Amino acid sequence: MSALSDTSTGAAPAVLPGDPRYADLARGWNARFVGTPEAVRLPVVPEQVVDAVQDAVSTGRRIAVRSGGHCFEDFVADPAVRVVLDMSLLTDIRWDPEMGAVEIQAGTQLGEVNRTLFKRWGVALPGGTCPSVGVGGHISGGGWGPLSRLYGSVVDHLYAVETVVVDAGGTARAVIATREDGDPARDLWWAHTGAGGGNFGVVTRYWFRTPGASAVDPAAALPRPPAALRVAQLLWPWAMLTEDSFTRLLRNHARWHEANSAPGSPYAGMYSVIGATPRENNGVVIMSIQFDGTRSDTQELLRAYTDALTEGTGVEPVVLEQRELPWLHTTSWPGVSDRADHTRRAKFKSAYLRTGLSDAQIGAVYRSLTRPDYANMTAGIMLAAYGGAVNTVASDATAMPQRDSVLRLIFATEWDQPDEDDKHLTWIREFYRDVFAATGGVPAPGPGQDGCHINYADADVADPEWNTSGVPWHTLYFGDNYARLREAKARWDPLDVFRHTLSVRPPDAGPDTAEKE
Repeated sequence: MSALSDTSTGAAPAVLPGDPRYADLARGWNARFVGTPEAVRLPVVPEQVVDAVQDAVSTGRRIAVRSGGHCFEDFVADPAVRVVLDMSLLTDIRWDPEMGAVEIQAGTQLGEVNRTLFKRWGVALPGGTCPSVGVGGHISGGGWGPLSRLYGSVVDHLYAVETVVVDAGGTARAVIATREDGDPARDLWWAHTGAGGGNFGVVTRYWFRTPGASAVDPAAALPRPPAALRVAQLLWPWAMLTEDSFTRLLRNHARWHEANSAPGSPYAGMYSVIGATPRENNGVVIMSIQFDGTRSDTQELLRAYTDALTEGTGVEPVVLEQRELPWLHTTSWPGVSDRADHTRRAKFKSAYLRTGLSDAQIGAVYRSLTRPDYANMTAGIMLAAYGGAVNTVASDATAMPQRDSVLRLIFATEWDQPDEDDKHLTWIREFYRDVFAATGGVPAPGPGQDGCHINYADADVADPEWNTSGVPWHTLYFGDNYARLREAKARWDPLDVFRHTLSVRPPDAGPDTAEKE
């Protein structure tokens, strides 16, 4: 039953086992992980978060936070978590004249962010493509999306964050931290620009204003997206491709991005993703493209791009579609928008690429995708365009250090049945290990790659069975910024109240440990 009715003045409502809502609220997007908390708290105003955190700390119950529920690992569903703080009812978006910034509460989903910012003020954030992702974790993990080559990461527009933290005496309080140089809490703001959720406290709301933008006019406080985009989808059925033509296609794709991802490039307004699913059971290689349609040379640039991709492959793709759409409609265009199925089991992995994959790595991709013993239309890889404005920011200006990559590589597999876990997990783990075989099974920072993205959390990189590189997991995610993150951890979460497998560790926990119960 519910402990409290919905109220904005008392304690945050609690959903307990036995309540018909409990089964839904005890799980997030990834059906591999279902929690067993004693209570799921549902604050409806930010002030209730302080009380909920204080209650958990005072009663000795471990707490975890959920915004949109898209965590890929068991950080929230860990059996040790006794209280889940579900932020999904905190969804207000407004202009805050005192802060001179747009306030967005932590439970708001990206789809609503897109619609509200654009419809009210004609502006946008360069956020991700899945409309049901919550901003709570997306922002703190250094989110990115189709506008990032034009406008950078979402954290490059973050002005302030309110976080409920717990001090050394066990007292919860709300702290607002801004990017202003004189702000004594600025390190808490910085820690929320790429460290990921569940590290320092509970984010209740963010404020956004682009550096140098107006602090009095919401219509001038954030970037304006292109009024129209040219979209296209190209398809290569596996039957069209040999290993040589597949290798040439991915090599062409890589070389093009190496040459056309500088800030200010004519292609800064283009976002593309090339993906491939396993060949068995009618898998495909497919590319989705969206390009600033307001340019007079859009068609010419698109044609040059697709010509560069197919050069020397001996095959021409099937053009599934090519048309123009107004910007807001592209945020739900299936070619880019990822409308996640919340009923499936899944595993994801990621890598930042400073250059394209080598021919040896492409060979490993080809072998994994053409194995005769693995057929799954919801598995594969995606190579997404990156760089541009993202790479104008120094690696230590935000907690996310990866600021010179040109591509993002994502590995994914989804399935339905628990008894198939070993099959699918083994496939993706071996796939990832083989692609990065030269660097110990992970994308260890080096000339061609620069670690992983914490929003695609992958506990395997902290497991010596799958990471034999000698490079610790935190270097893969946070690079040289980890020491500074640990200082922020010591200051803002000295009791390590907020923790999970890949959380920032307190200074006294040892340099390379991952959190374990």
